Amino acid sequence: MAKFLNTSGTNYFLEELIKDARDRVILISPFLKLNDRIKELLSDKNRLKIDVRIVYGKSELQPEEINWLNDLTYVRTSFCKNLHAKCYLNEDVCIITSLNLYEFSQVNNNEMGVLLSKEDDSETFKEAYEEAQRIIRVSEEVRVSLKRIPKSEDGDAESNEDSKTEKLTTSKLAKKLGKTTEELLGIFCEKEFLEDKDGKHFITDKGKSAGGQFMPKGRYGPYFLWPAELEV
Repeated sequence: MAKFLNTSGTNYFLEELIKDARDRVILISPFLKLNDRIKELLSDKNRLKIDVRIVYGKSELQPEEINWLNDLTYVRTSFCKNLHAKCYLNEDVCIITSLNLYEFSQVNNNEMGVLLSKEDDSETFKEAYEEAQRIIRVSEEVRVSLKRIPKSEDGDAESNEDSKTEKLTTSKLAKKLGKTTEELLGIFCEKEFLEDKDGKHFITDKGKSAGGQFMPKGRYGPYFLWPAELEV
């Protein structure tokens, strides 16, 4: 039987939905600005290799969302034009609500929603799940547009072609190439893209010329970005 949710109830069951997911999580929300608790739960699902799909509908992603999403392998993000639905699912339960996946809404707004379970509301759950899958299919998976555009010294976005190139972290590029991160770091040192000083890696001018980029701040500390099509 469906359960009515107010704002606090929606927030509580949304966290439980993510925490209890064993196979998949689908989060559909026009606005996307995640609070620290939701990020923590999704990062844990990423470590457990749980498939997470986030669909949003407003193109203005915040820088913290951009950097955070770039570091997650099993969290895929899609953009859906004209999206207004707010729906959150795992393999067992579904929340249909007015609540955006937006920190301000979760704290300040008066929201309503309903909680459906696959066990008690099987037909309605199935219809909601199928509609969520349709929204995913008509959405465009975001890759390049999630990358922060580097700034020139005068503060304007760089207009050169390199700023439009898709870039991956070292670990993601290693996975794409079928190597371990340590193997790829070793190759980059051999090619003089990186220099190893007392166990710490530093990017060289040659590495920068190849499209490498040092990022001083990330969820787990400094990291490097590389062109997705870099040949090694």
